[in-house]
Amino acid sequence: MAFEKTTESLEIVTTPPCTHLRSKAIYVTGMLDAPTHADEEGADYCWCNLTQHVLGPDDADVSRGTCVPGRSCYRGS
Repeated sequence: MAFEKTTESLEIVTTPPCTHLRSKAIYVTGMLDAPTHADEEGADYCWCNLTQHVLGPDDADVSRGTCVPGRSCYRGS
């Protein structure tokens, strides 16, 4: 039986991210983009610049998909 790697497709986020959202990708590439290769999934580790943690000021998870308009702590550019 051959090994087969499957990945789920990521939802494309089109809204602007919160100005407090940080990721290593910002400092390496200058942009916070979705992974382009399946092996890079999970490499988009994010944190909030206000809390310096993976939880925002509202105690919810921080990610590119969740730090969008509508969240109580969201700040646009």
